[in-house]
Amino acid sequence: MKEKKRLLVKKLGRFEYGAALKLQKETELAVKDGKQPDTLLLLEHPHTLTVGRRGDNAGILKSPELLATRGVTVFETNRGGKITYHGLGQVVGYPIISLSPEREDVHRYVRDLKKC
Repeated sequence: MKEKKRLLVKKLGRFEYGAALKLQKETELAVKDGKQPDTLLLLEHPHTLTVGRRGDNAGILKSPELLATRGVTVFETNRGGKITYHGLGQVVGYPIISLSPEREDVHRYVRDLKKC
């Protein structure tokens, strides 16, 4: 009989985007090394615009000064997408799971998630 996978859910509250990214990388290593089970980080970010690999600052329609006065930070990331807003009240889930060996098909994993 196949062993059931465990999922550790961490409800973290508000987390600055850069700090959350650092935590994701640390969690990824812990999961990969078997020191921690598959983990779901649930949190919210303060007002943040992320600029992804396909985006650039030209897509941000307000000046850096106006954004700063409104408490909005801009964070460049190597993730996909163009520009994404993250903000208060928006719960973000970062699943950090081992996809090997029986779950190494990422596309299948995403399809399975959609069925839930």
